[in-house]
Amino acid sequence: MALAEPIQGLTEAEYFEIERRAEFKSEFFDGEMFAMASGTTPHSLIATNAIGEIHALLKGRPCVVFNSDMRVKIEATGLITYPDVTVVCGPQQFAGEKEGALINPTVLVEVLSDSTEAYDRGRKFEHYRQIPSMQEYLLISQTEPHLEQFIRREAGQWLLREAVGLDATIDLPSLKITLALSDVFANVKFVPHPIRPRTPVR
Repeated sequence: MALAEPIQGLTEAEYFEIERRAEFKSEFFDGEMFAMASGTTPHSLIATNAIGEIHALLKGRPCVVFNSDMRVKIEATGLITYPDVTVVCGPQQFAGEKEGALINPTVLVEVLSDSTEAYDRGRKFEHYRQIPSMQEYLLISQTEPHLEQFIRREAGQWLLREAVGLDATIDLPSLKITLALSDVFANVKFVPHPIRPRTPVR
């Protein structure tokens, strides 16, 4: 997700000011801004599907679903980033000015891609785990109907569950809803990926 040549030595206030005028989104960490890569068509469709389904299932509840325009700040580490989907239940809390960053998400969702998967699974999840309000983290593949769910448990433990196949469903206990993968992946055309790279014929 983070690209080369970051802008360095900035305060958080300076970051917010630059970001308001920018034509593209950037993460902020330790005084540096990192331009974020744009998503593919399947990435956009899956994220939109997930937002629509979660929003519909939460209708009438005190929860709000945001798309990737919503910034989230991890107060414990200082990272400010843009999850693909953010759900917050109850009053929304923000850091920074009027257009700051949400600090109390309940559920965060990332749609995986070749360029972001290692980051979303590793370092970024390390940051996300430091958010006290966060109860679930979802990782959604864009190459196959596969969803991974991490649920917060006591003593800093996270339980992993998986749902595979278009007939599968998965419960989100923090939201008290059930997602059907057929809805999350509706109209997505999967491109087969080889198990290993093809060897040129000589």
